[in-house]
Amino acid sequence: MDGELFPRALAQVAAGAVHLPDWLDAERQRELLEACREWARPPAGLRTVRTPGGGTMTARQVCLGWHWYPYAYARTVADGDGTPVKPFPEWLGDLGRRAVQDALGAPATAAYDIALINFYDGDARMGMHRDSDEKSDAPVVSLSLGDTCVFRFGNTETRTRPYTDVELRSGDLFVFGGPSRLAYHGVPRVHGGTAPPGLGLTGRLNITLRVSGL
Repeated sequence: MDGELFPRALAQVAAGAVHLPDWLDAERQRELLEACREWARPPAGLRTVRTPGGGTMTARQVCLGWHWYPYAYARTVADGDGTPVKPFPEWLGDLGRRAVQDALGAPATAAYDIALINFYDGDARMGMHRDSDEKSDAPVVSLSLGDTCVFRFGNTETRTRPYTDVELRSGDLFVFGGPSRLAYHGVPRVHGGTAPPGLGLTGRLNITLRVSGL
């Protein structure tokens, strides 16, 4: 945010969990947004995720590489239009590996092959959960576009405290791996109307990159 007294700096939120503010510059954010808009188009486009208990997630989602649905992966949109999942682009994997290097100071040892892209509109939220459906312990890479959110990063044992609330703004990077790879995390709040004016996005996009191990 322009005019801040102190620039935001890299912060280690927990062992293996790092927040790197303003990692994506304005041009890269616009490029990533345009890619997300293309990925969101049908077939295999943006959808509402339904849970086995009959509930629905308020954030809508599109997947690349492997299609995630509660709680498994498939090569087709098994809980939607049944079409093949969109391919995972090589350049996005390169971005993921660079993110790990910049945040954790160590090269990624596996190739990223999954992107889960969540769109938060209006009152959308994300409950506390773990990213545990992969067969790999490679770090998770999270990129934010649009509205600022409260990102709640917890512990590996319970959905409740202790946790740390982190403000994620457009362009921010969050990486978690190692002892924090299976930590519970969620988004209890999105601050509407806080996206950069020049980005052209109403709402929040979160691009999460993972290694499937499949």
